[in-house]
Amino acid sequence: MQRKDLMKMQLPDAPGVYLFKKGKKILYIGKAASLRDRVGSYFSTDLGRSRAPTIVAMVAEADSISYQSTDSVLEALILEANLIKKHQPPANVDAKDNKSWNYVVITKESFPRVLVVRGRELFEDIGFRKSKFGFTKSKYVFGPFPEGGSLKEALKIIRKIFPFRDSKCIPCEEQNVRLTKSNMNKFVSRSCQPCFNRQIGLCPGVCTGEITKEEYMQQIKHISQFFSGNFKGLKRELAGDMKQAAANELFEDAARFCQQIHALEHIRDVALIKDENRYSYGGPLSSLKVNVRIEAFDAAHTSGQETVAVMTVVQSGEPEKAAYRMFKIRSAENSDVASLKEALSRRLNHAEWPLPRVFVVDGGKAQMNGVRKVLREAGIEIPIVGVVKNQFHKPERLIGDERAIEAYEKDILLANSEAHRFGIAFHRRRRQKNLIL
Repeated sequence: MQRKDLMKMQLPDAPGVYLFKKGKKILYIGKAASLRDRVGSYFSTDLGRSRAPTIVAMVAEADSISYQSTDSVLEALILEANLIKKHQPPANVDAKDNKSWNYVVITKESFPRVLVVRGRELFEDIGFRKSKFGFTKSKYVFGPFPEGGSLKEALKIIRKIFPFRDSKCIPCEEQNVRLTKSNMNKFVSRSCQPCFNRQIGLCPGVCTGEITKEEYMQQIKHISQFFSGNFKGLKRELAGDMKQAAANELFEDAARFCQQIHALEHIRDVALIKDENRYSYGGPLSSLKVNVRIEAFDAAHTSGQETVAVMTVVQSGEPEKAAYRMFKIRSAENSDVASLKEALSRRLNHAEWPLPRVFVVDGGKAQMNGVRKVLREAGIEIPIVGVVKNQFHKPERLIGDERAIEAYEKDILLANSEAHRFGIAFHRRRRQKNLIL
């Protein structure tokens, strides 16, 4: 396929699954936070540098693309896994050994655990008569899932809706059995100890005896329905359970079912798209709205006094204020370049903060060169954009990575504006504090 073929399609800016085909043969299946952006990325001029040779050859071989929209990226993740399992597309299978795929396993126990298992563990385990995981080839295995990170994030979301037991949770009845054996086979009764996840609401109370086997198996059934891709059927069943509970005046149960339905219909799955490559350049594709992280840095001081710097974040076109950071500058007093370098160096020490698609600095070439040096020393290659201001401190022009500017100009300006506002506010608070002292 060529870019001109893509432009004839009316792909939606919505989550879903896309299928590259040659005739009726399915070559490749993938998921997307935005079908329009994701599919468009396969037709960028630098595809050969960013994708495996298998994928480049697949795009050249394909003559059509079909897709299926979903209500969320989470549903797209599940649908992708089910379609890959059903069709075994060559570009998916060739790109990864089956034993390195990830699977969701629901163990066959009185109180089943929900686990993420590697293919190599799964295939080896099935061959044994006694299974260490407690499962066989049955409805209790879901997958394969190509991306382990996305799957783990998906399970976090699902667990908040349908709490389940993991391997760290010991059922209450098992705790009592262990205690009895340790006391010379004399039965000893005591209150069971909650696991950590029970304390934070991610375990429904298997460890404390708060949930019966029947109630827990109903929860497991709902999880199984979700991973089977039966989203609409699951919502219908929950709605029926809610009405039945209300009719029986079990209002707490009815409220729980209502909350689960609401959660399924309003899943916030930003975590699932944070690593998705949606960086499209050139032509009409460059103007598409993309969900990326932009970080902006600015420094502030008064004649070298109370020098500070700040970092602001724009995610999916919106300020993410919970991710803003403040830095009291230690190594510089009257140098914006040195202040920005120190702030960025300290920011890069936090590996737990996701890296952005673009770094934005307030200033010109000097500021950009300083930031570039810090990134080069850290071995990081991320586009840098500088916001040059006029005499009224208003943005006059953007310099730096031209493709990033073309794709994200609006987000870059928003991040820079937030950095200026946030930096001035932080600096003023520091000055006022010293005046009071």
